[in-house]
Amino acid sequence: MQWTTDINVFKQQQRPAHPYFARAYDFMELWLSDQDQFILNTSGSTGTPKPIAISRNQFKSSAAMTGKALALGKGTRALVCLNISYIAGLMMLVRGMELNWQLTIIEPASNPLLNLGTNDEFDFTALVPMQLNAILENPDTKNQVNRLRKILLGGAPVSISLQRKIDDLTVPVYQSYGMTETVSHVALRKLNGEKPELNYTFLPGIGFGLDARNCLFVSGPVTNGEKIQTNDLAEIHGNSFRWIGRADNIINSGGVKIVLDEVDASIAEVFYNLEITNPFFAWFRPDEKLGQMLIMFVEGTIRSVTPELLLAEIRKYNSAYETPKHVYFVNQFTRTATEKVDKRRTVQPLLES
Repeated sequence: MQWTTDINVFKQQQRPAHPYFARAYDFMELWLSDQDQFILNTSGSTGTPKPIAISRNQFKSSAAMTGKALALGKGTRALVCLNISYIAGLMMLVRGMELNWQLTIIEPASNPLLNLGTNDEFDFTALVPMQLNAILENPDTKNQVNRLRKILLGGAPVSISLQRKIDDLTVPVYQSYGMTETVSHVALRKLNGEKPELNYTFLPGIGFGLDARNCLFVSGPVTNGEKIQTNDLAEIHGNSFRWIGRADNIINSGGVKIVLDEVDASIAEVFYNLEITNPFFAWFRPDEKLGQMLIMFVEGTIRSVTPELLLAEIRKYNSAYETPKHVYFVNQFTRTATEKVDKRRTVQPLLES
């Protein structure tokens, strides 16, 4: 089921009976009434979800930046398949109204192409990596991805296995950097094509810098001029930056600082080479000798290799300090409402026991 609208057609449409489409209608009606402020909830991926106020000007500035950066003008056919309760999905509605797009709205699903007609084509869509991976893994939809002429990914890291699939796509795929507080993304990097990018490039009008910890801060019209300080360690190169990891994902093990995000990146290479698709992440537990012991958590079970052999393979890529000392298997990771892994809530009951 889908609902199609644009700023002109909307004025003649009645409120849909379907609850999800009705929510989209209600927001668009408020927007067209010139409401100046909206209350949104953060995703909760790095802390407790919290409500924040977003001004109309912030929304409009963000929509204009995206339209300019990705050359998405009037008449763009956009597929809206992210949850409109959160900033990424809501921004698709705002872009549609501000930039005069034609919006096809469907309920969020792991594989949105399964809910569309085989002849539907779009100029742009925003997805989370899980959705794009599901599209490319499904034999019924993997060859239909060209129906999405430009793809914006956000909300979670892109795995090595997904990146390898993206390498083979002819449609351009961009990864975004941003958060609710910056009203969607403030930087983009292209993941495929002739010149895939390792660094994110800031969008026009975004101010940026590093604090004393080398953590990124940004400002601009999308933040109402307010400086938004992040916990993201970064290296700035001109108008771009390389994301290193989160400052709160650094542990001290035996006097050695270890960036958990970098450990995850190296383990991902091992998993890819061993054809292991289980989700995982590096973490820590208190230890009398080391202070904090590096460990890792894996979702589900791995039949192809023992934990001992897995750690031996990881050791080939990492130093002794950056090799986890133990592997914990968890039936199912705890996730946020936006399907991000909630690491702290996943490990807490296990470490307490």
